[in-house]
Amino acid sequence: MHFLGRSRDMVAVLLPALIRLHLTYLWQHRRVLNLRSPQRFTEWVQHRKLCDRDQRLPGLVDKVAVKTVVAAALGPEWVIPTLWQGPVLPTHPPAPLPLVVKARHGCGHVAFVRTQAEWNAARSQTGHWGGMRYGRWLDEWAYAGVPPGLLIEPYLGQEEKLPVDYKLFVFGGRVAFVQVHLDRATAHRWIVMDRNWARASVPTCDPDPACPASLDLLIAGAERLATDYSFLRIDCYEVAGRPLFGEVTVYPGSGLLPVVPASLDRQMGSLWRQADSDQRRN
Repeated sequence: MHFLGRSRDMVAVLLPALIRLHLTYLWQHRRVLNLRSPQRFTEWVQHRKLCDRDQRLPGLVDKVAVKTVVAAALGPEWVIPTLWQGPVLPTHPPAPLPLVVKARHGCGHVAFVRTQAEWNAARSQTGHWGGMRYGRWLDEWAYAGVPPGLLIEPYLGQEEKLPVDYKLFVFGGRVAFVQVHLDRATAHRWIVMDRNWARASVPTCDPDPACPASLDLLIAGAERLATDYSFLRIDCYEVAGRPLFGEVTVYPGSGLLPVVPASLDRQMGSLWRQADSDQRRN
């Protein structure tokens, strides 16, 4: 974060964002944000918001455009088909139920549709998504250039049970951790495992999650997608024993959700700092 050498117009834009980042970080984490020399993962996310204007990032968080990137890098078999896309959901489902509706330009805007009643609810819910410029209020720059819109994909779950979500944290092109999301529809929680499938997060009443049969493929695919980036989170599923790409996340939790234990926040921060340093040297 260096304001010297920036134009006055740029400083006028960044200064309010700088103030917001410090205030929201203090509010959520109850500690002062270190942006000059980030040490924690959560601090690096704030640093990216303010300083990283990599022109490739908007294409990665665009849920339509990124599929082309993934198909070219990993093969079309990794890509969940897009059944429909457009600005407003039609009156009737354009594909057989069940299905999933997502916002192209946002994160966390998802509706699972299994019945006509849920389709009607999704039409009402998504009506509010199109006018939202996702990320603006949390200064997540990469989303600003993504065209607003909706897309529909096949439903990958079994009845009301959603597939396990594997979120791979890739630093400097190497997967270090996998965040395993369980029971997302009912009692959502997650456990962090390292790349060797040893638990990195704190012990809980949950046993360690089973290692996915396609872990090696998931790691290899995530590392290929994240080559030449200091950090990306590659979100995937395993369905019928094979890996499927979900999305790319560049601001996990907006850096405002706690990383537990605190030592893991610092460890991830150290990996990001090393990757950033290596990238600058190259």
